[in-house]
Amino acid sequence: MVSLLLASCRREHGGRTGSTKILLIDNDPRVLDALAVGLRFQWADAVVISALDGESGLRSFRRRQPDLVVLEAALPVKSGYEVLMEIRRISNVPVVMLASKGGDADEIHGFEMGADVYLRKPVSYLVLLARIKALLRRANMPPIARAGRELQLGELSIDMQRQQVAVRGQQIRLTPVEYRLLYHLARNRGTVVSHQTLLDQALGLDKKASRPHLKVFISRLRAKIEQQNGPRYIETVRRVGYRFVLEEE
Repeated sequence: MVSLLLASCRREHGGRTGSTKILLIDNDPRVLDALAVGLRFQWADAVVISALDGESGLRSFRRRQPDLVVLEAALPVKSGYEVLMEIRRISNVPVVMLASKGGDADEIHGFEMGADVYLRKPVSYLVLLARIKALLRRANMPPIARAGRELQLGELSIDMQRQQVAVRGQQIRLTPVEYRLLYHLARNRGTVVSHQTLLDQALGLDKKASRPHLKVFISRLRAKIEQQNGPRYIETVRRVGYRFVLEEE
């Protein structure tokens, strides 16, 4: 499998280099070794950090500040979900969660905790690498609106040059997926944006994403920008999609 991964990397990128830092947290040393080999071949200057449990993984995360995390859900002592919750308290770095077992409810739980991609083992290294590349591309891509433009929508402001969001002047941390959801909804303010459009434009990196996944991401976004007893921005249009509104309108 590793040799197949390396061959694919040669064909697609010809030995592209970079300084990406990727943290791998998995209690299977074989998985860590195989992923490290593939990632270092994909990005010759990549810094690959490995951890065999959640506690050491969190220590490495705080110390090394990686650009992306690959996280096993079923870790001993501190589960992957607990690790993810800790990460989300301080960072919106892209996270790929791997699960050795579990069903749809576990997948939804992973998204609710803050995962950007959820994959069930056994997973092809080619698929995993493709998801990692897509997440890194999405996280590092230039702003999706022209430079200098800012939207002020009630107490919510969106700086499209810096891809920063604030509520009442307080900056809100959004993951790349959450930001893109907000951008597409706010840009089409007052108009219903269909489920499929949002899936394609904001969650396009995960072709298996469905409406339940979208619902979870919308819920995460609402929890961040719609404070209790404050204005509501995202309206659900049953069976169709979502619409960005201002209450005073």
